Amino acid sequence: GLEYNTDLFDRGTIRRMLGHLERVLEEVAADADVRLSKLALMDDAERRQVVSEWNATDAAYPRERCIHQLFEAQADRTPAAVAVVFEGGELTYGELDERANRLAWHLAGMGVGPDARVGLCLERGPEMMIAVLGILKAGAAYVPLDPAYPAERLAYMLEDSAARVLLTQRSLAERLPAGETPVVRLDADAAEIARQSAARPRVPVAPGHLAYVIYTSGSTGRPKGVAMPHRPLVNLLAWQAGDWRVPGAAVTLQFATISFDASFHEIFSCWMAGGRVVLIAEELRYDPAGLLEVMERAGVERLFMPAVALQQLAEVADARGVVPSRLREVQTAGEQLRITEPMRRWFAALGAPLHNHYGPSETHVVTALALEGDPAGWPLLPGIGGPIANTQCYVLDARLRPAPIGIPGELYLGGDSLARGYLARPALTAERFSPDPFATVPGARVYRTGDRVRWLADGGIEFLGRTDEQVKIRGFRIEPGEVEAVLSDHADVREAVVVVREDAPGDRRLVAYVVADEPAAVTPAELRAHLKGRLPEYMVPSAVVVLESLPLTPSGKVARRALPEPEYAAAEERHVAPRTPTEEVLAGIWAEVLRLERVGVHDNFFDLGGHSLMATRMVSRIRAVLSVELPLRALFEGPTVAELSVRVEEMRRAEVPLLPPVVRRSPASDPYDSISSLDELSDDELDLLLSTQS
Repeated sequence: GLEYNTDLFDRGTIRRMLGHLERVLEEVAADADVRLSKLALMDDAERRQVVSEWNATDAAYPRERCIHQLFEAQADRTPAAVAVVFEGGELTYGELDERANRLAWHLAGMGVGPDARVGLCLERGPEMMIAVLGILKAGAAYVPLDPAYPAERLAYMLEDSAARVLLTQRSLAERLPAGETPVVRLDADAAEIARQSAARPRVPVAPGHLAYVIYTSGSTGRPKGVAMPHRPLVNLLAWQAGDWRVPGAAVTLQFATISFDASFHEIFSCWMAGGRVVLIAEELRYDPAGLLEVMERAGVERLFMPAVALQQLAEVADARGVVPSRLREVQTAGEQLRITEPMRRWFAALGAPLHNHYGPSETHVVTALALEGDPAGWPLLPGIGGPIANTQCYVLDARLRPAPIGIPGELYLGGDSLARGYLARPALTAERFSPDPFATVPGARVYRTGDRVRWLADGGIEFLGRTDEQVKIRGFRIEPGEVEAVLSDHADVREAVVVVREDAPGDRRLVAYVVADEPAAVTPAELRAHLKGRLPEYMVPSAVVVLESLPLTPSGKVARRALPEPEYAAAEERHVAPRTPTEEVLAGIWAEVLRLERVGVHDNFFDLGGHSLMATRMVSRIRAVLSVELPLRALFEGPTVAELSVRVEEMRRAEVPLLPPVVRRSPASDPYDSISSLDELSDDELDLLLSTQS
């Protein structure tokens, strides 16, 4: 039952582990009939250390204040300072405060008050910032609704949250599900809102009232709303203010979508320090090269970014030798951090610390680790650090006993960081939130994360994986059970199982396997279309494999390791080989990035298993090979080689630099026929390949 990896620990920790074994042997020698469950691996000193000493995180913070009140205090201090920047426009703290006040009065007139929920479906821009702040000032909680989500999912979230009002804009209103929820269009109703009072509403809202309800994937087939009050978020902001290595106001890039809790951290930790939030257009979130340009132009000093997106940004920045001149601090979260070589080089050039944060939506950030000094010495897989202020972390075994240092257990979280629970889901809340067995304060609770971790000798925590089937793909939390439930709703599907495959290192993809009543009657493309109508893009599997039956273990469970490697959805029945030199080069790049043997000119990039982060890699390769600065949105607008080739040729006619086309040779005479990757060509060979006329 003991599980150690001695490569991860120093001599002192190994001695401690040997002490655990010695203690077990002594107890067994003293009583040969002792039950294994009664064996104590730790002495009192170690138990006190992991339960109490490393969780002694008490710190003062404004416990009785609400988030919008902290913003108002900053607005009073710096009313003329810029709070929001977007595409050349600005809002000062005073202007933002006043416009949010008017919206709050408008919402109050519609019956919005403490603990009411207000749906929020807006495109990225200053109006979103005004809306979030205005909802909080009205005493209500905002419920983010991503415009990219399918209508059915948005309708469910509106109904499940019992939203009192829906805030949106004219361009999105027609796409939203029709219902009985009153709708406010911030652009169409701007004149009416502007007539409201500019004074701050005095709403009897308390720290225990809700600030937001954010929906996450649910194993039952429906998303669940995490109901987060003000107090845990105020604690987070107070801790963050004291944790900056470079304190004070800073220009902060707003990267995350409003549907993810990281956006709250980005926005309000910046505002609490008097900094300015730089908003970016949606397409820039998937364009590392464009992001780097914006960061330099806007003088971005702080950056919050999911781990995978940060890796992509660092790869592009390192390849181009781009070092944002004012970037001082970087934070990442979302999934396990992996330090790649491009990240080491880029951070060495930056000279900035990298903060690795951990926390599920049910608690927001609860642990932190700062990576500083020479990045060459940073570990490949850093830990997640120790608990932040007023937060407790318990590593417990299956019997809810504290696990010794170095021994895996499940992570339970306590303290002031916990959400209220799941909105209108009392049974699920009771299952995941339970009384704190170590608390000295009546009514204290812990949240069971499902994350498998272990204590390190320095009081930090190492993340080891999950105890259940929940996964993270590109920073998104996904319950495979929800995808399986939607697949099972299809009339022709009898069984479905969804897994994460990593058939190539670092390339994690969601793959679905289904058994149909009539296998010939259903196609993978049809099933993916069914999923796209019900689920966000990030939850749609890269491939759907139709099987006659699922492989089973002797005990009758699905033998996941026996599931076959998928073949991504190339349009074999209408495969068309590249017809022009430009198509030939592009098809080669696609095959390289997607790790496929061949790509037809009409194959869809996303049906082949591509996703937004992989798209950034491909655009970078196109730039390197063809010297064309192709915008990332071009791939989303035309996701086939044929369509993208047209765009490249248009850029050539517009005199955007493009190297001459590649010659088409017969296999027998082609000296490059054995090359499987464009990376295998030397610079001279690549120049020759691209300069030869057909």
